[in-house]
Amino acid sequence: MVKSMTGYGRCEQVINHKKITVEIKSVNHRYFDCNIRVPRRYAFLEDKIRKVLSENVSRGKIDVFLDMETLGGEEKAVSLNETVAKNYLNVFSQMEETFSLKNDITVSALARFSDVFSTEFREENEDEIWQNTECVLKSALDDFIAMRSREGERMRDDILQKADGLLSYIEEIEKLSPQSVELYGQKLTARIREMLGDSTLIDEGRILTETAIYADKIAVAEETVRLRSHIQEVHTILNFDEPVGRKLDFLMQEFNREANTIGSKANDIAISKHSINLKSEIEKMREQVQNIE
Repeated sequence: MVKSMTGYGRCEQVINHKKITVEIKSVNHRYFDCNIRVPRRYAFLEDKIRKVLSENVSRGKIDVFLDMETLGGEEKAVSLNETVAKNYLNVFSQMEETFSLKNDITVSALARFSDVFSTEFREENEDEIWQNTECVLKSALDDFIAMRSREGERMRDDILQKADGLLSYIEEIEKLSPQSVELYGQKLTARIREMLGDSTLIDEGRILTETAIYADKIAVAEETVRLRSHIQEVHTILNFDEPVGRKLDFLMQEFNREANTIGSKANDIAISKHSINLKSEIEKMREQVQNIE
């Protein structure tokens, strides 16, 4: 199935008193580039998340955002730093004696000094955290892939329509090319007659030779045959059940090569016009292909 490299997916669930939110979004990129943002205390999840993404996505610049909030429970443990508290009290006693001040220190006053307390996150089971996160991640990933697939199908239809549309230009070029050769022969004969004035002196064999040389110079049969083959290949590739963006990207280069050759050989205004239209449609196809995974 053809997938776009642009997508978005999000899932939020409450599991074991934790609200877990995963958001995934992506844009075009030549390779797989995954940027993951998780709360610092859950940094151990980053490699696991990247592994899941790499198993399901082959190309694109992907941003993953994870948020985890504890609901209705203690996630931090607060403890008293007795040594620091005693040092503060000793200093206050010295100040009382040295400056003859009233020592009115209270618990609330001592608590204003932040280093009196130590705050630490309670230890959590990493396997359980990952199991819960993976559940939410996969739901967000399903949403993300579904969007990429829907967009990919629309692009697939558009590319096929444009590829088949090239046939009309190819057919016109194939039809006009022999006419251009015949017209060249007629013009060459007329020019020689005008110069010699006596048709009996015209070397018909020479004219046929010159016409054949001209026909060989402007012949585009090989190019049009290859273009038809490329169009068939587009149909084949777009039915693959795997990422096809790189294959299509290479094929677009081949399309351009044949179209440019036809344009360089064209010695006829009508053929040049069809060649320009051909290249314009190929460029539109190429732009779409740049969005495919």
